[in-house]
Amino acid sequence: MTLRGTTAVAGVAESDLGEVAPGLTPLDLVGQATTRALADAGIPKSDVDGLFTASSYYPMSGMDTAEYLGIHPSYVDGSTIGGSSFVSHLLHAAAAIEAGLCSTALIVYGSTQRSDGGRLVSPSKPNPYEAPYKPRYPISMYAMAAARHMHEYGTTREQLADVAVAARQWAQLNPAAFERGPLSRQDVLDARMISDPLTTRDCCLVTDGGGAVVLTSAERARDLAATPAYLLGAGEATWHRNISEMPDLTTTAARDSGRRAFAMAGLGPQDIDVVELYDAFTINPVLFLEDLGFCAKGEGGPFVAEGMIAPGGKLPVNTNGGGLSYCHPGMYGIFTIIEAVRQLRGTCGERQVPGAETAVAHGNGGVLSSQVTAVFGTAATL
Repeated sequence: MTLRGTTAVAGVAESDLGEVAPGLTPLDLVGQATTRALADAGIPKSDVDGLFTASSYYPMSGMDTAEYLGIHPSYVDGSTIGGSSFVSHLLHAAAAIEAGLCSTALIVYGSTQRSDGGRLVSPSKPNPYEAPYKPRYPISMYAMAAARHMHEYGTTREQLADVAVAARQWAQLNPAAFERGPLSRQDVLDARMISDPLTTRDCCLVTDGGGAVVLTSAERARDLAATPAYLLGAGEATWHRNISEMPDLTTTAARDSGRRAFAMAGLGPQDIDVVELYDAFTINPVLFLEDLGFCAKGEGGPFVAEGMIAPGGKLPVNTNGGGLSYCHPGMYGIFTIIEAVRQLRGTCGERQVPGAETAVAHGNGGVLSSQVTAVFGTAATL
């Protein structure tokens, strides 16, 4: 069985972003995003019979979310694999729709991390084998990957800084981005060091925010209000949970998730027009560009430094500004989907990639632990 082109995203939306009004809860932001995404799709809430969600705030997020939204889904998936959960939910929802277990799937997320003082809400217990060394979770883990990549391939701090600069250049074209001021390579290098070699500007934002995605059958999506973005392929992979068990700090499971997604889609990296990557730290896009096949292993740094991912570059990456400049409310994966869909619809205004027909949304969870890749296309790609 192939899921290629059997389902399509019919609606997407964010909640209010940045620092929301005092007293709002993560579920309030889920409600905002859901209302807007259903309106975008032209689908009534009563049609939603599949619910897919993950949360650091609510251990039984499926039940809490269904209750808050006032829906009675026949299929619920609360799988949590970190920030990649929502890209994973796309694959699970497509399979459920194809199997007849539900017909209209709602994928949602909400967080008030910034209003909560920036505290990272995590249900995980410290790893007893790593905790004695007092790492700063999760930045120390990503700093280790960055340092190893620098050691093995000659990647430089300047090249990592260029990832943040490119993200800011895209954010300056996005009115919804949290940070839109000028940012230079030197600004990133001179920022306060947090975990060597990563400074504050190598790190994602801390914001509030929520998102919602409505997935339904391709046949139904064609008759709805918004232009559909068809799910052509998806793949997921998990190699480890803790960074001390990562087989190779310079290679992620995106190598497997991307291979599976591209195989289902019948496409390769060379066929992709726009890429949305989970950029919790500047090392992430470098690793994912390599592991997904957009450049060779070890060439991610020079690829970025040559302006390839910035506006006007050969491969538009994180066109909304990414987690580094647009928003990052704890788990970012759902926003890669939202931006990929909008690019294929051609509704992104100044940041629109001309003629975009294919897009990748890639999620990362844990400490480079879970990787999930989705490939989308317009009707022309079917």
